Amino acid sequence: MKNVGEAPQEELATGERSTRNRVARSILDHGPSTVAELAGRLGLTQAAVRRHLDALVADDVVEAREQRVYGARTRGRPAKVFALTACGRDAFDQSYDKLAADALRWIAEQQGGEQAIAAFARARIAAQSGAYRKAVESVPADKRAEALAKALTEDGYAATARSAPHPQQGEQLCQHHCPVAHVAEQFPQLCEAETEFFAELLGTHVQRLATIAHGDGVCTTFIPKTSHAPDTARATENTAHASASTAGRNPA
Repeated sequence: MKNVGEAPQEELATGERSTRNRVARSILDHGPSTVAELAGRLGLTQAAVRRHLDALVADDVVEAREQRVYGARTRGRPAKVFALTACGRDAFDQSYDKLAADALRWIAEQQGGEQAIAAFARARIAAQSGAYRKAVESVPADKRAEALAKALTEDGYAATARSAPHPQQGEQLCQHHCPVAHVAEQFPQLCEAETEFFAELLGTHVQRLATIAHGDGVCTTFIPKTSHAPDTARATENTAHASASTAGRNPA
């Protein structure tokens, strides 16, 4: 199961994500549920359930509805129930992941192995690049990582940008969710193409420090601080092998 209702804040603890997933899973298994029903099934307080539901509603994973009443309606307001949205159901559906992995495996077998997968990965990124370019090119150089994070978040990656920890000079782009993580586990070329694209887009070499596909909690990309934006073509050339070599795995 994918992590659902996952907030972009890096401070969200693993235990919080796990409980939030349990709340969503309980609704999937039992259908639209009240706060009291969820609390009883999961052994949580109603206050805790409401807190997780608020986050899931904000992420469009669940929605509140009026409880459907069969037979004579009793006095008082109907209880509010929470049901999964279409987006929430998609988060539990792994069939598309299997289909994508099967398709890529067929491409590798029929069209030229790993090079064919890499070509597909680059073409996929290129097809999606328009919105990212628009977002990044519309802001000053020192705001580009933040603009890229915002654009990635709009595509479901729950991304943030922050200053890198000392003694590193630069920023860290963190993607707290990866819609293709299950497929990228088998085909790291997807991560490598993304890393190359980040370097070309930001006009500097970047280094992938960790990936969800490799088992890390967050996809983390280091973007070094530069005094000026270097030539894009030169940055891309310098990054092609150095950055991509660590794109699908944690080098630590």
